[in-house]
Order: sequence, then C-alpha cells, then structure tokens
Amino acid sequence: MRHIALSKSNFLLPVMALLACGAALAQSPTYKVGRPANEAELRLADEIVGSDGKELPPGSGTAKEGAPIFAAKCAVCHGPKGEGGIYPYPRLVGGRGTLTTPTPIISSESYMPFATTLWDFINRSMPPWPLEQNPAASGKRALTPDNVYALSAYILYMGNIIKETDVMDRNSLPKIEMPNRHGFYPDPPQTTPDQDCQNCIKGRGWLPYWDQVPAPKPAAAK
Repeated sequence: MRHIALSKSNFLLPVMALLACGAALAQSPTYKVGRPANEAELRLADEIVGSDGKELPPGSGTAKEGAPIFAAKCAVCHGPKGEGGIYPYPRLVGGRGTLTTPTPIISSESYMPFATTLWDFINRSMPPWPLEQNPAASGKRALTPDNVYALSAYILYMGNIIKETDVMDRNSLPKIEMPNRHGFYPDPPQTTPDQDCQNCIKGRGWLPYWDQVPAPKPAAAK
C-alpha cells in the first residue's frame, strides 16, 4: 500500500509543478514590448483562400500571360506541358475521370474540386526553390497576385477548362466549374473540420476525399 501511495505522489508532484508554472506564466508581465500585428502582417501568416474566393486579392491574368511564367518557374519540375517532370513533383493536367479506376491519375485537372485551391497552393507554396524567393524564408514574394492569376489560368487552359484569352480574377476564378467538382463525398464538402458531414472519416480534416464515398449496398436477394 505504501508503495502504491508513493507511486501516486511521484506522479502527482510533476503535474502540480506544471500547473504552478502555467499559472505563473499567465500572471507574468507583458513588459510593454512590441505592438499588435497590423492587417498586412496577419495576412502573411493567414493567407488561405477558401472555395468561395473571398480571400482572393485584386489582380488578374490570362493563360497567354501565364505561359512564359510557367516556362521560367514551373516547367523544370512539372514538365513543359504540366505532364510531370522531376520526382516527386506531380503532373498538373490529365487524368480526368480516372480517380475511381485501378490506376488513378491525380492532378489539378482530375482532382481539385475548386479552381481557388489551385490559386491558393501556387500563392503559398510555389516555387519551392530557390529558397531566397520563398516568402517563408525571406518574406519576399517570388510571384505577384497577377502572376498567380496568370499561372492558374495557364494550368486551367492546359487542362481544357478555360480558353486562352479568359481573364482570371477574384470574381471569375471562383466561378470556374472544375471537372471533378461533383466527384467528392459529401457534395458539397463540409464547411468545418469533421463536423457537419455525415459518414466523414474522422481525423481527415475538412478536405474532401473521393474515397469517402460509401460502398454500394449489396443487391437485395430475389
């Protein structure tokens, strides 16, 4: 019994110490150093663009304008026509209608349900090299909003989704009907992580997955 009591006390002492430290930190002074972040600084840390495109910035671009940018900054990894290049960089076009086959081809054209997802990914993650052009490393933008709109337009054009002269901006991009727009379950996707959708796989977040579709029910016996 004494051994059990000592074991419990040995467990409780670190817990009590952690709680005491937390309370002390909560009461520590602020030292009146620094200032609240302004809107521009907050945007650098929170630039996710949703499916409705509300967060898209001003700017515009066409596929014709995006072609030379793609050739200079993207083709070395993704291929001259977006067909894929250096592993593990994926292909960007093709594979439409293959997601439910034994050999699915995942690309922007075949997988993404919203064109705004394409813009968001390019804006926050591309190009990944050289690092000094990556905003996460230096705070400098390798691509302007106009560049991102133009690149998005060019990729959509290569996927036969829009015309070469179609102008992509904060109003037109969210209206693009992607080929796999209704190929996800649930349709439309849930608006909050694992909250308002039935039969969602818990822990998968808010992203829609084509493999969430319930298996077909067996035919009734005759």
